[in-house]
Amino acid sequence: MLALVTSPDSATGLRFAESEEPQPLANEALVSVHATSLNRGELRLLTIRPNGWIPGQDIVGVVERAAADGSGPAVGNRVAALVDQAGWAERVAVSTDRLAVLPDGVSFVSAATLPVAGTTALRTLRHGGDLAGQQILITGASGAVGRFQIQIARQQGASVTAIAAARHADDLRGLGAEQVVESIELAEGPFSLITESVGGESLAHAIERVTPGGIIVMFGSSSGELTSVGFRQFVPGHEGARLQTFAYYASGPGIGADIASLLALVAAGRLETRVALTVQWTDIAQTLDALRRRSISGKAVLTITG
Repeated sequence: MLALVTSPDSATGLRFAESEEPQPLANEALVSVHATSLNRGELRLLTIRPNGWIPGQDIVGVVERAAADGSGPAVGNRVAALVDQAGWAERVAVSTDRLAVLPDGVSFVSAATLPVAGTTALRTLRHGGDLAGQQILITGASGAVGRFQIQIARQQGASVTAIAAARHADDLRGLGAEQVVESIELAEGPFSLITESVGGESLAHAIERVTPGGIIVMFGSSSGELTSVGFRQFVPGHEGARLQTFAYYASGPGIGADIASLLALVAAGRLETRVALTVQWTDIAQTLDALRRRSISGKAVLTITG
């Protein structure tokens, strides 16, 4: 089968290559991949993984062979899934607890935006418990995760302050943000839940704005900067507050069930997926360039087949 693999000698860091067919375990379905979306974290993976490695985490497609143990959907079902790697290929083996059937009316391209970004949004917000009536702060709010966080938090009754460039303000208010400010220094607070994906000075300012007993969930560091953290940043005024790191692959079981719940929201018109760019996977160079330049607002989707 054909796959995109890492290649240090290529201008894009990738090349097409014939790869061995997946050999599914008993609890894995073989999925024919129709589309995948790109995540910013994958840009870094392209630089650190060995030559010949197959990237790709968000996949949508059709079950070509059902799991041998009888779990999961039958052959022919359209599915979305989150895999740790190997999604940029014509076929991939997927554990059945990491995939969900697409509802009628939800397209492959729309569904491809959900696995990593959607489950990250859902699971980071869960650290805040019952969000009804809470004041929450979302940094990096114009990204895919932030956009999903705004929508989910607002539907759960939270009041959302979003940090994003001014050009995104109307868009994010339309998704449910009550306030949109350009920098965290302008966010008044205090906030019982802060989702933090920027790091550096942004994280330091987040600590200044968290309530006593509140939580800051760190799931990224787009600034690439370190943050000096000390006891005195938490007292007085932020006693009992805590920092919580988050990575989807260490966030527990039930990823497939979470993808299914997100798909149900999309099917009901309650969750907007923003696709900024859709191209054939042969045009991967164009997509990587757009991500690196941050020239798109929304997800980039590669169509593979179908």
